[in-house]
Amino acid sequence: EETERPVTVQEAHPLAGGASRDSWVFAAQIDGTPGRFVLRRDFPTTMNDKALTRAQEFALMRAAHGHGVRVARVRWLCDDPAVLGLPFFIMDYVGGVSVGRKVMSQPDLADARAKLPAQMAEQLARIHTLDASGLDFLAAPSGKDPARHAIHETYGFIDAIGAAVPALEYALDWCARHAPRADRITFLHGDFRIGNLLVDAEGLAAVIDWEFSHLGDPHEELGYLCMRDWRFGQDHLRAAGLCDRETFLRHYEQHSGQSVDRAAVTWWEIIGNIRWAVMCLTQAERHLSGQDPSIELASLGRRSVEMQAEALRLIQQTG
Repeated sequence: EETERPVTVQEAHPLAGGASRDSWVFAAQIDGTPGRFVLRRDFPTTMNDKALTRAQEFALMRAAHGHGVRVARVRWLCDDPAVLGLPFFIMDYVGGVSVGRKVMSQPDLADARAKLPAQMAEQLARIHTLDASGLDFLAAPSGKDPARHAIHETYGFIDAIGAAVPALEYALDWCARHAPRADRITFLHGDFRIGNLLVDAEGLAAVIDWEFSHLGDPHEELGYLCMRDWRFGQDHLRAAGLCDRETFLRHYEQHSGQSVDRAAVTWWEIIGNIRWAVMCLTQAERHLSGQDPSIELASLGRRSVEMQAEALRLIQQTG
């Protein structure tokens, strides 16, 4: 109906690794022309009710593609739950590896890993200049104070699941006493890291998983990708498990033309660990509630203590 041409779907199989959305890759003949596509659909429950809808993610990815960001071209959107039970959209298939540990360990991606820091910094710089004026659904920090907004939002997530975790309370109190002020508010991808990038032999092939995009302090994005959980075993390389942090920040400054406040990046790394610790508990609750029975979701719950410990370690180092 959308293509107004005959379509034959020849094969379909799920893509591994998606805890927040249901993704399938399939081959199709559209009016006799072969192609490969990806279908991205909601799950029955979500780990974060602030995540974008499929229609919003579709609009955002289309804008990013037009801005020159390396992102799959989106094709068709369906908001009618009668079709597949839940909203979904279809985009072009982009080859590459997204599973973090594979990206960091496969011998054939060694050259790609060497290229990734500069490529990631260039993409972030481009993402942070995306004109969000037509994307009025994006969440913005209250009072134009992203740090205070992040603290308040995190307390809200904790209250929503009824968690009582002293380490999180202590860390959030520290964050409140050391919150940085933002020099600028920009568009943010919201989950930019190894694991949400497709990587091929040439490096960064596409940025994926845009459902947590919002407006905020670009230092948030820089601190977030430095979190230990996104290094996939390469703990000595603070910037995404690929290089030292200073090298990456200099790449970003070169591509963006903006200076970076190192202390602000550290603060956002700390609260990134806190928020991920809370999200891990939220993911586990999806399983424990019986709404989304999943070993993957259950296993994420135990990861929360690792993020708590990392946040406290960074606070101790910061003084």
